[in-house]
Amino acid sequence: MIDIKKKPTAYAVVKGNKNYPDIEGKVDFYEAYGGTVVVAFVRGLPKGAEGGGLGFHGFHIHAGGACTKDGQGEFSSAGGHYNPKNTAHPAHAGDLPPLLNNSGAAWMAVYTGRFYPEDVIGRTVIIHGGADDFHTQPSGDAGEMIACGEIIAQDPEIR
Repeated sequence: MIDIKKKPTAYAVVKGNKNYPDIEGKVDFYEAYGGTVVVAFVRGLPKGAEGGGLGFHGFHIHAGGACTKDGQGEFSSAGGHYNPKNTAHPAHAGDLPPLLNNSGAAWMAVYTGRFYPEDVIGRTVIIHGGADDFHTQPSGDAGEMIACGEIIAQDPEIR
């Protein structure tokens, strides 16, 4: 059983890019059942053209360790999906279910047996502007990286 009242093994504080500065949130990683329970809360997501704010956003663990800009653009240092077994999308270890945007906010909890929290410390969480189509290679055609968070250990002794 997982107790989400306890401190997570790792977490990421998520911030939006320059086009979406109001996005903020937190993603927690708890070790459980031979894998990880991921708990995400995000607010400030784009409300959409109609203002309804309903829709899906690609949500992935990326292999890079920083939410910085390099020659390829904002958050490009996050790299591609975390994929230690070199599988096709959507079977990457970092492929997670999409976030459901409900009037600018999303909350989700999901279990994955594809990684332990310790495996993703030093990597990044990315929220994309669009939905993941679950088949386009290599990353699901989810669009712009609109928010990013660097995954860090709750306990500095864990690396």
